[in-house]
Amino acid sequence: MQDLCVSTWGLFVSLSFMNDAQSADPDAGAPATRRTRRTWLAAVLTAVALLLVGALIAGALYALSIDRAVNDNLRHNSDQLPAETPTAKGEKSRPAKGSDEAINYVLMGSDSRDIGNAGHGRSDVLMVMHLTADRRDAYMISFPRDMYVPIPGHGKNKINAAFAFGGPQLTVRTLEGLLDTRMDHVVLIDFEGFIQLTEELGGVRVYNKYASVSGGYNFPVGNVTLRGEEALAYVRERKQLPHGDLDRAERQRVVLQAILAKGLARETVSNPFKFVNFARGVARHVSVDDRLTERELRKTALSLRMSSKDVHMLQAPISGFGTSPTKQSIDVVDRKKLAQLAKALRNDQMDTYLEKYPEE
Repeated sequence: MQDLCVSTWGLFVSLSFMNDAQSADPDAGAPATRRTRRTWLAAVLTAVALLLVGALIAGALYALSIDRAVNDNLRHNSDQLPAETPTAKGEKSRPAKGSDEAINYVLMGSDSRDIGNAGHGRSDVLMVMHLTADRRDAYMISFPRDMYVPIPGHGKNKINAAFAFGGPQLTVRTLEGLLDTRMDHVVLIDFEGFIQLTEELGGVRVYNKYASVSGGYNFPVGNVTLRGEEALAYVRERKQLPHGDLDRAERQRVVLQAILAKGLARETVSNPFKFVNFARGVARHVSVDDRLTERELRKTALSLRMSSKDVHMLQAPISGFGTSPTKQSIDVVDRKKLAQLAKALRNDQMDTYLEKYPEE
């Protein structure tokens, strides 16, 4: 639609200049000729105006279809964000807001079909998405599920245990305690359903760093195209990967990035039927906190000034591996580096952090 509007405006400007040139011509011709030319020009300009109005109406209907596809399928829950003040032993008050305009979203993924209810198993995917104040960049920070961290009221444990102990609220408190940074919104993702969007998109292409065979599918080193059950097998594998859960988390980030990149690509967005279906599919597999209203979603979406290349993927820092007192394999937190990450989040300076610790 944007291209159509630009072309229409260009035609309108060209015709306007043509009219000015002919009016200034001393040999413009007889009154009848001028009337014919004016009639022709009026007809063309009327047609152009109708075309422009039609394009705007079509664009409005397209936007309305997308809005309806999202809002009719997106679920809101009131029990995803924690209370502002402590409600149990070991909890602290939530951190104050850092940068006024930046937004932090907690993304939690599970294979649970009943993603709207808390306490059903451990979260398989845990990320913080930091959206910068100028809306030009997003930073997706994944937290390996074996990270050994303090969980309010439960001592130290693997970070994904927070979801099992207290659902989204305790997970948010755990992240806020770890990062000393306020989390603004919660997004629960039916991860299995989300990965199935690769079918809707006709598959997504990613670069595979380590060869593996999972679920009967072979994944050689190099570019691979993933869709459906094959994509699920790819993101679930960890035992055959040299760095186990860390490589698994990286695969999850890469596939999510590929889904978003293809879903927001020009060839998808310019196809109303395809893009509306994609938006509907995303919404069906997502549940958000009740403070993330339709108005807030729309306002944020309209403020974005970025493309898929402006989505940066990184991992919360660990210093190595170890064993917990209960003999579990754990990922040891790199506290010095984590403190720098926390400061970058609070001050909306993730670009500086990423410059110091480039994406791998």
